[in-house]
Amino acid sequence: MQLIDNFNFAGKKAIVRVDFNVPLNKETGEVSDDTRIRGALPTIKKILADGGSAILMSHMGRPKQNPDPKFSLKQIISAIEKNLGQSILFCDDCMKAEAQAAALKAGEVLLLENLRFYEEEEGKPRGEFASDEEKKAAKNALKDKQKDFAKKLASYADVYVNDAFGTAHRAHASTEGVSHYLPAVSGYLIQKELEIIGGALAAPKR
Repeated sequence: MQLIDNFNFAGKKAIVRVDFNVPLNKETGEVSDDTRIRGALPTIKKILADGGSAILMSHMGRPKQNPDPKFSLKQIISAIEKNLGQSILFCDDCMKAEAQAAALKAGEVLLLENLRFYEEEEGKPRGEFASDEEKKAAKNALKDKQKDFAKKLASYADVYVNDAFGTAHRAHASTEGVSHYLPAVSGYLIQKELEIIGGALAAPKR
């Protein structure tokens, strides 16, 4: 995985795994803490400044169906626009973004709807199962669908950027899966965490 400062995004579409699982005000539906959105800004702005475009993908909560308005990322569009300082586009189905991704111009940002609306993202089958064996069989059957899910996400872009440290350790379609189909770049948040880990290993305090 390349470091983001070593990659030029000019003329390229980057699909970026961000962590926009932010808390919402129960009464107004507005973002009550935008720390995670602000944390992703350096990576997004680097892509745009280079002359590229950014396709943002994230999860929110633990939805059990597709779609589930309670966990729609549509609710955070205004918070992203406010922090980024520009308007963004939105696709209300992360598996149906072909046309919008193809039309994306340099400097533009497209946000995909919640990845976890699809069970393929986490690779965990939904529903009730009569036995552990039945659940295991359903999970195995989901593996190929998860690969297709990741491949579809990858088809929207030229390069993959992971900037979601909190989910980087999980073998989900948008983290481990997409990296099999595109050149992979670490965003600034991932890079920062790796530097901290590296420093702790090189000179541990305890």
